Amino acid sequence: MSKSIHIVITGGTIDSFYNGIKDTVEPLKHSSIPDFIKSLKLYEKTLFSEVCMKDSRALNLSDFKKICQTVEKSKSKNIIISHGTYAMPDCAKYLKANLKRKDQTIVFTGSMIPLIGFSPSDAPFNLGYAIAQVQTLKPGIFVCMNGKVFMPEEVAKLLYSGKFISVFQKNKK
Repeated sequence: MSKSIHIVITGGTIDSFYNGIKDTVEPLKHSSIPDFIKSLKLYEKTLFSEVCMKDSRALNLSDFKKICQTVEKSKSKNIIISHGTYAMPDCAKYLKANLKRKDQTIVFTGSMIPLIGFSPSDAPFNLGYAIAQVQTLKPGIFVCMNGKVFMPEEVAKLLYSGKFISVFQKNKK
């Protein structure tokens, strides 16, 4: 029997639309990720929990606690958390410090461009990469962005390049 993958949804650009009046992206009312994942016809069973639909800059400690509780209560050992990129490193560090369970592989991912309504978007690649990594990494908490796996304590978002980097390694521009 195949393992299940539990996708915990929190909003962010990956689940946003472009608001031309405000000239920015805003979170959808409900996630587009479940329909996208179902279209992939994965062998693994996928479960979805929509914790919130917020720009990650609007997330607060209460939201981080809800995310942590959702992961803690999950029956799955493979967890993907779709998250806005601004606060993704902070939430990953929060989970690493507060999650009691140590038997799960938890992968954070998101995108710089929304999953629907934009082409090309990094969202499909990042979700696919997260699905592959959550099944191969050992238990722990990871951030998977830009085709690379990062540990929570090392990851940072470079705003000027729209890319994630390790603060411990020399990175090429």
